[in-house]
Amino acid sequence: MGFIELLLIAVGLSMDAFAVSICKGLSLQNLRPRHAALVGLYFGGFQFLMPVVGWLLGYRFESVITSVDHWVAFFLLLIIGVSMIQESKKTEELSDDLGFKTMVVLAVATSIDALAVGITFAFLSVQIVPAASLIGVTTFLLSAVGVYIGRFFGLRYKEKAELAGGIILILIGLKILLEHLGVISF
Repeated sequence: MGFIELLLIAVGLSMDAFAVSICKGLSLQNLRPRHAALVGLYFGGFQFLMPVVGWLLGYRFESVITSVDHWVAFFLLLIIGVSMIQESKKTEELSDDLGFKTMVVLAVATSIDALAVGITFAFLSVQIVPAASLIGVTTFLLSAVGVYIGRFFGLRYKEKAELAGGIILILIGLKILLEHLGVISF
C-alpha cells in the first residue's frame, strides 16, 4: 500500500474526529490555541493507538485468514464507510466539556473504525508504525483545524466531512478487492 493510499485512509479515518472537533469549536465560548491542541492530541493519539491494537489482533490471526484477507479488508472498509455515511445524517449534541472523561469517550468513539483498519493493515502486511503515525498526525491536524472551523463556520461542513470520509474508505476497500481479484492493477 502506497503513501497516497495511506494518506487517503488517514484523511477518511480523521473525518469522524474532524466532525466532532467542529462541534467542539462551535460550543467553546473562548477558543484558545490550547483547546485546539488538546482536542487534536486526544483524537490524534487514539487514532494512532487504535490501528496499532487492531494490527496486533489481526497479525495474531493472519495465518488463519490469509486466503480471504482481501475480502476481510473490503468488508471492514465497506462497513466503516457505510457507517460514516449514515452518521453524517445525524445531529450532534453540543458540549464545551474538554475534561478527561468526556474527551476519552469521544476519542474512543471516533477511533473504533481505526481499530478495524488496523486489522486490515495486518492482513495486507502494512508497516504499522509509519501508517499509524500518519493517521495520528493527520487526525491531530484536522481535529485542531476542525475546532477553529467549528468556531468560525458552525455545523455547515460536519455532514459533508463524514460523508466524504465514508466514501473514501469504501473506494479504497473496493480498490483492494479488485486488485486482489486481478481486475485492476496499480
